[in-house]
Amino acid sequence: MDNYLDNLNESQREAVVHKDGPMIIIAGAGSGKTRVLTYRIAHLMNKGVDAFNILSLTFTNKAAREMKERIGTVVGTSEAKNLWMGTFHSVFARILRSEGHHLGFPSNFTIYDSQDSVRLITSIIKEMGLDKDVYKAKQILGRISSFKNSLITVKAYYNNPELMEADKMAQRPKIGEIYQQYVDRCFKSGSMDFDDLLLRTNQLLTQFPAVLAKYQDRFKYILVDEYQDTNHSQYLIVRALADRFQNICVVGDDSQSIYAFRGANIQNILNFQKNYDNVKIFKLEQNYRSSNNIVEAANSVIEKNKTKLDKEVWTDNSDGEKIKVMRTINEIKEGRFVADSIFENKMNNQLQNSDFAILYRTNSQSRAIEDALREKNIEYVIFGGLSFYQRKEIKDTLSYLRLLINPNDEEALKRVINYPLRGIGASTVDKLSVAANHYKKSIFEIICNLNKTDINLNAGVRTKLNNFATMIQHFKIEAETKDAYEVADFVVKQTRLVKDLEKDGTPEGVSRVENIQELLNAIKNFTVEQKEKGEDASLAFFLEDAALASDLDKASKDDTPKVSLLTIHLSKGLEFPYVYIVGLEENLFPSAMSMNTRSELEEERRLFYVALTRAEKQAYLCHAQMRYRWGKLVDCEPSRFLEEIDEKYLEHLTLKVAETKQNKFINEDIFGSVPQNKIRFKKPIQRAPIKKKASPKMEFQAPKNLKKVTGKPSASANLFDSNVAVGNRVEHTKFGRGEVLSLEGTGPNQKAEIRFASVGVKKLLLQFAKLKIIS
Repeated sequence: MDNYLDNLNESQREAVVHKDGPMIIIAGAGSGKTRVLTYRIAHLMNKGVDAFNILSLTFTNKAAREMKERIGTVVGTSEAKNLWMGTFHSVFARILRSEGHHLGFPSNFTIYDSQDSVRLITSIIKEMGLDKDVYKAKQILGRISSFKNSLITVKAYYNNPELMEADKMAQRPKIGEIYQQYVDRCFKSGSMDFDDLLLRTNQLLTQFPAVLAKYQDRFKYILVDEYQDTNHSQYLIVRALADRFQNICVVGDDSQSIYAFRGANIQNILNFQKNYDNVKIFKLEQNYRSSNNIVEAANSVIEKNKTKLDKEVWTDNSDGEKIKVMRTINEIKEGRFVADSIFENKMNNQLQNSDFAILYRTNSQSRAIEDALREKNIEYVIFGGLSFYQRKEIKDTLSYLRLLINPNDEEALKRVINYPLRGIGASTVDKLSVAANHYKKSIFEIICNLNKTDINLNAGVRTKLNNFATMIQHFKIEAETKDAYEVADFVVKQTRLVKDLEKDGTPEGVSRVENIQELLNAIKNFTVEQKEKGEDASLAFFLEDAALASDLDKASKDDTPKVSLLTIHLSKGLEFPYVYIVGLEENLFPSAMSMNTRSELEEERRLFYVALTRAEKQAYLCHAQMRYRWGKLVDCEPSRFLEEIDEKYLEHLTLKVAETKQNKFINEDIFGSVPQNKIRFKKPIQRAPIKKKASPKMEFQAPKNLKKVTGKPSASANLFDSNVAVGNRVEHTKFGRGEVLSLEGTGPNQKAEIRFASVGVKKLLLQFAKLKIIS
């Protein structure tokens, strides 16, 4: 593929062919940055740079694999295999496997996922006798994670009085001790969590200059994708590795920096030019993804941010449809509008479910959307739910496999030591844990040396523990000569995991058996693919690949087209022809928790920019007049982001309510006339309106972003008819008795201002108030 440069525009070509020195590529949404990164690496190799001397850091393993394949079409597949390319975590895990012995870690260390870490912290909290409602394991893990990403070690924590004082004020003064215990237990188990992969790499490069020099010499050219999403720890690693040759190329878009809650620091990209001399700047400003209306609308919003790099995104694509804005009564109607719109677009434009995505700010918003899609029989998939690899039966199976690679893995051992049941109870495990802490050994080492300890265990339990240790050692020997699939299949059969699950004849039990079979299928596919490529097909390599995969990497491979439901954070890097952004209301999007400072609000605006620029052809922006939040119905104000979009790019929709056609299957004449004289209604007492002091006339002003809709009243206006009148005495189930002072609005939007004896004046929406008229 000698003509690969012909596939680039002028700006892209300049970024690809520039060779030496520090450079930053500011890549707007949909501007082809992946293509530029791919061809830049291929071009370096074509110009004589050895693949072994190139380090490329991405944010998903899937992206790295796809880039390698595309590079292979230019320079040859075998040469592309020699590239150091992958996520920060996968690349530095590879370095730590080779160099971790300097820090006292074995090469076969286990990588803990968040569930493993939570379980370990839960055990520590229990052993320390702390209140688990005060020291919540997930919150403690989040605190420790933020420490590690900011390079705050246990020692640094104890040298920082402000951090310790903050934890004391939060009634959690023992966090430092938990942190120390957590670090010690991970080390003893030969394990690292995700944050350790970065923290320990920084430690390695800082404390061992020879190791740093080795990798500085190896990585003569370094490329970093999504640089705006790097945290402090990642930033320092990149700076250290690039310090010798300074041939560093970072790619990113400050307008898409949305991961501050994970520790991402937008200053890394904003200050790049200050970190290096003679930085070359390239701007990719042509958007190839979206219609002009979408591009310009997104620009009109993001320009409101004060903290940003200078760029002007544009497109040669057609104007396309205007962005549709829909306001519904509540989230139920919002969901039904989205489902109806998807159904209509599919029918009118011959589209598939996979052409549509529904984006929301929080996972809880998916419920109403899911209900509406099911009503329409529209298939969908949710990203960010329980991952396949997080299911109990899968975690159990993988824990057995982890023990073969690292028998000191404490969390894996605790998970399977008595599963399937073999008579080793919780009290026995507690005794083993106490002994392990006392002797500063792993639990497995204690089991293998029971005769050298003074643990109070009866002969029967000792026999069972010895049998367990013998079984694991036998599996370990098998793993030394077999590939990943052969080992996994052998372990599943020998442990009788499937046999145990088959005892449960429920659909859930059958599903769990199928999940284990699916895991074995995945390991088989992995083994075959690795062998075909002439690469490592060992169990250790599979486990690392599984541990480092992202949620989207792990998504089901079911080929049936489905509508994608996901949070906006998860949508980054994806694109869809039709995108629905729901819940565009103040305190929901932007989030109420992200409006305390300008920097927080600007990140919310960047998040909206990311959501809007996922759309290729059509974007829908939806918001509700009221929504249930925390069990209460609240009035909602349209999001400020709607008002910030230039009005010329918007089209405001009105909800179509079809007139219900009632078919009459029986001739009504057979029933005769209704005997009216037998039914009497008491005429409501008419009261004169309460006279109130004159007040200044208030005029309602519509939000700037909503067009005035002219024409006939909506059919929805007649769907609700209230008998409540001014002056009525009414009774409410919660507030008791009161008097109606005034009414406003019509139909389902009619509200009443009522003075209650118990709580004073309240304004209620009549369709939900369920008032009883007393007089």
